[in-house]
Amino acid sequence: MKSLTNKSNVLLSTLAFTLILSATMPACSSDKKDKGAAVAQVELSVTNLLTSPGNGSTNVAINSKISAIFGEAMLPSSISADSFTVTSADGSRVEGTVSFAADDAARSFTFSPSTPLSVSATYTARLTTEVKAISGAGFSAAHEWRFTTGTSSDTTAPAEASKTPLASASNVPTNRKLTVIFDEAMDPTTLTTHTFSVKNPAGVLVAGVVTYTGTTATFAPSQALQANTTYTVTMTTDVKDLAGNPLSTALVWTFTTGSVAAQGPAPVSLGTAGNFVILAKAAISTTGTTAVVGNLGLSPAAQSFMTGFSEALDSTNVFARSILVTGKMYAADMAVPTPANLTTAVSDMELAYTDAAGRKIPDFIELGAGDVSGKTMVPGLYKWGTGLLMTSDVTLAGGENDVWIFQIAQNVTIANGVHITLSGGARPSNIFWQVAGQVTLGTTSSFKGVILSQTQIVLQTGASLNGRALAQTAVTLDANAVTQPTP
Repeated sequence: MKSLTNKSNVLLSTLAFTLILSATMPACSSDKKDKGAAVAQVELSVTNLLTSPGNGSTNVAINSKISAIFGEAMLPSSISADSFTVTSADGSRVEGTVSFAADDAARSFTFSPSTPLSVSATYTARLTTEVKAISGAGFSAAHEWRFTTGTSSDTTAPAEASKTPLASASNVPTNRKLTVIFDEAMDPTTLTTHTFSVKNPAGVLVAGVVTYTGTTATFAPSQALQANTTYTVTMTTDVKDLAGNPLSTALVWTFTTGSVAAQGPAPVSLGTAGNFVILAKAAISTTGTTAVVGNLGLSPAAQSFMTGFSEALDSTNVFARSILVTGKMYAADMAVPTPANLTTAVSDMELAYTDAAGRKIPDFIELGAGDVSGKTMVPGLYKWGTGLLMTSDVTLAGGENDVWIFQIAQNVTIANGVHITLSGGARPSNIFWQVAGQVTLGTTSSFKGVILSQTQIVLQTGASLNGRALAQTAVTLDANAVTQPTP
């Protein structure tokens, strides 16, 4: 994992939808003139306001910019150095300029200080009530977040952590988006269709839209790509991180489409959370002879909350190893750069959960009234307002590029000995279980896919998972086999 010393952390700030209603009052005097009728003001409808540095971030590079990425198109004229401000602890205002990414439907804004920030200083970033969405929605009160600088500038170039499609990939679906996941937060205003582009064999640019969220840049073609065609993707060195460091070299690769479109929704981007087969915030524990293939991550909890692994720290104190884990183990109290890496990964995990939960227009609603025992399920978006139960084997039938997203409002319970079987080439990496409650895999059960749980994931004795266990509380193991999926 690349060092993120003094890199800006990306944290998820969730703003709930609210409705502010003024009471209806008669216009009985001039000082009551705006109370003559009911006034409805909708709070800025932002489900994911991403700020970098995030609230509470420390050791931020003194040459860092500050970014805010909204969940909807904004009114650029409403966001300036007067409505997007940064102040020091004594209230002094930091001079700077605000820019935005026009290609991203004006969702992404960056505040660039005119001079480097002070060393080891606390700053407050603020979005005032002048900030408006194109829809007219606004904040009822200013939104603030705080961060503290470190002692040095960031001079390390950002790097690609992963991308899709992979270089030289073949049989790529004609309807898929392209993504590049970075190893740190980027300046969203540098990610445009000029810096992230796709060309056909004749050198003609493919029309599309570039967006950026978390650590992931996405190119969405305006229409389906041509079948059986080789495309060239280029990301230029004009793409920069929030400290202004460009990519060290341009990213250029090719891929070839197949003859068909993938079925189901677009896959959920895991960002840097995809570096882990198990990732949790509060605890990871095991009993018995567990075998994990892939990396484990725990944050903000410390290494002491990883129990049962008998792990030993590496000489660098950056990670630990265990005979039960084919991979590395990371916790928030290990040496730099692990704490910052984990903060970003946990943020990306939360973003992935929110993305999966926010997908619209389900293909299947309340299938089996929450009991899908014995069913065969084709690719698509599934939604339940209840929990999900499996008491007999379930089959997911689809191709290697097809996608399943399951939105579950309560718990998931897999009975003892129940297996999820994949047919037709379906892959665990394209199956996403978004679960608002707890996930329990019964003894000797076999589960497939990426679990995004808002609470706990429990694997009972002998259960196996081919996928990922990404929990916003804890993961509990008991003599289990957990294997990360192939891309």
